[in-house]
Amino acid sequence: MEILKGDVGKMEQIVVRVNEVLWGSLLIFLLMGTGIFYTFKLRFIQLRKFRQGIQRVTSGFSFHGKDADHNGISSFQALATAVAAQVGTGNLAGAATAIASGGAGAIFWMWLSAFFGMATIYAEATLGQIYKTKVNGAVTGGPAYYIQAIFKHSFFSRLLAYFFSISCILALGFMGNAVQANSIASAFEIAFHINPMIVGIVVAVLAGLIFFGGTKRIASVTEKVVPLMAGMYIIICLLIIAMNYVNIFPAIRSIFVEAFTGRAALGGVLGITVQKAMRYGIARGLFSNEAGMGSTPHAHAIAKVNTPVEQGDVAIVTVFIDTFVVLTATAMVILTSGLHDKGLTGIELTQAAFQMKLGYFGSVFIAVALFFFALSTIIGWYFFGEANIKYLFHEKAHSVNIYRILVMLMIVFGSMQKVGLVWEMADMLNGFMVLPNLIALLLMSSLVKVTSDRYEKRELEKKCEL
Repeated sequence: MEILKGDVGKMEQIVVRVNEVLWGSLLIFLLMGTGIFYTFKLRFIQLRKFRQGIQRVTSGFSFHGKDADHNGISSFQALATAVAAQVGTGNLAGAATAIASGGAGAIFWMWLSAFFGMATIYAEATLGQIYKTKVNGAVTGGPAYYIQAIFKHSFFSRLLAYFFSISCILALGFMGNAVQANSIASAFEIAFHINPMIVGIVVAVLAGLIFFGGTKRIASVTEKVVPLMAGMYIIICLLIIAMNYVNIFPAIRSIFVEAFTGRAALGGVLGITVQKAMRYGIARGLFSNEAGMGSTPHAHAIAKVNTPVEQGDVAIVTVFIDTFVVLTATAMVILTSGLHDKGLTGIELTQAAFQMKLGYFGSVFIAVALFFFALSTIIGWYFFGEANIKYLFHEKAHSVNIYRILVMLMIVFGSMQKVGLVWEMADMLNGFMVLPNLIALLLMSSLVKVTSDRYEKRELEKKCEL
């Protein structure tokens, strides 16, 4: 037993070191660089097309949208599925971690990473639409399909695509969902003193009911849960911010001042440099909105739209919702509470900020919010993994059912475990997803630009004819 513990410890050390290389600066630089590259190549597409994206989202908004079928899902359902994955536990803990480690200035850098990430996710969604295909008569798609097309389906491009698919299944479908289940179980154990195993079984059964309903049920659930979940959370956040109204302007000021000056050491709390604010803000922002990570294109690829560019417009809005709305709301609750200098971090800091004004209800609300945020992420990440199961196994329908059962087992397993190694493994595999995805995004940038320019030219010609 001791030998086994030692082996696990050594493995964790190796994985941590790999993550230090991947996420220390390499992938953050590549993800930000790709966003900046696309921002200029597409002439600030996130500003020019933001209004159109909002219009497409609001015009397609519905709690009872058209049922998904073998031809795909509605554009709004695709957005809801993508946001379900993006708006997860990271929105509760991510902002808190960024502030605790990088100061209030980290929020500015989080916004900046999201701004450039909007251009990246536009490219991902557009390519996902261009290369979507049918497996067993149903539409599917994702980065694996456009990665495979990099060098005209050569051995190297297929190898990259397989590498991406396997990493995605392991990182999101299995290990990532184990971590999400653990977050739910921990929150319910603290708030309601419920056995984590019981929580895990309940979550697995609920998730399984959705999984086995296929794409149709996933789309139906996300289009209802996501707007209600995000809407309720934002309302409670605004209520707390209003209760802390005297601290609103000082909080906003600290975001911009500390972004460029850092924070001096005071009251026993270590000072924070500008470099730290940049690092933690950018990293947490990219982790949360998933732009460039190759996850959300699986949802955007199967949207029923007239042209690929239309779903690219919608994808821009998902980053805005995740970072500029939900993450910012969490950050303002924390900053206006004044608790960010008390040595707390992660979910404990968020929970303390809510409890300060709402008391016991704050603790209960965070537990319930965490449940819905994590469950929505489980649904989204499961779906992304399923798309890659279809890519790897093609016509073998039973492979999807096996995958569903394995994900349910991982949910139960994750709820009962200390998930340090599992979380580190998920981070590493996320990094492995990013690399082939960014290679494809950069090599296919001309295709994205040509597709966008053609669409904009047609739209301009239509306006001139009127």
